[in-house]
Amino acid sequence: MQRVELAQEGIRLARAARKVLPHDGEVSGLLALMLLTDARRAARTGPDGELIPLTKQDRTLWDQKQIAEGVELLTAALARGSVGAYQLQAAIAAVHDEAEHGEDTDWPQILALYDLLKRMSDNPMVALNHAIAAAMVHGPAAGLQLLDGLDKDGRLAGNHRLDAVRAHLLEMAGDRDGAIVHYRMAAGRTTSIPERNYLITQAARLSEDGPK
Repeated sequence: MQRVELAQEGIRLARAARKVLPHDGEVSGLLALMLLTDARRAARTGPDGELIPLTKQDRTLWDQKQIAEGVELLTAALARGSVGAYQLQAAIAAVHDEAEHGEDTDWPQILALYDLLKRMSDNPMVALNHAIAAAMVHGPAAGLQLLDGLDKDGRLAGNHRLDAVRAHLLEMAGDRDGAIVHYRMAAGRTTSIPERNYLITQAARLSEDGPK
């Protein structure tokens, strides 16, 4: 379930912080990130509350006014020359938001931004997203190799997102059975009902597509 009121309150607070610190690039970057992410809210779920992944969202539902504001904020912040983690995350969101179609996404640029972000922050979720970007640029085997290293990171132990990403990359690689196993593992580990339903649906789709 999307917590619309929390997102709106976060944006309000970020706007207030920017009024106090108008020349702080990271404050502007945080606000830009919030706007660019929230801009996709209307397309994230279907009529029955089911999750819709970024690549399959109806981009005509994205809030172009928020996207334009976020890009303007980010451009001004980056021009100041001191780049921080929020600005890099906002830049990644902007690359996604500015692609007219999912297949138009500039994945090499996103991968380069995640490379920078990884050097700046030892965050396992950044590393997980970096693996996805690497798979989109260099193929699923490259992403899966990066995931093997993350298996040893205790901060991701039992985290359903690691299984979900591995399932997606295994599916990309043509390993249907492996993908089914990890979609089901991810479904069993998430506490979010919409996420669980989505992951179970992915496993069921692959099972139906397989040999009879």
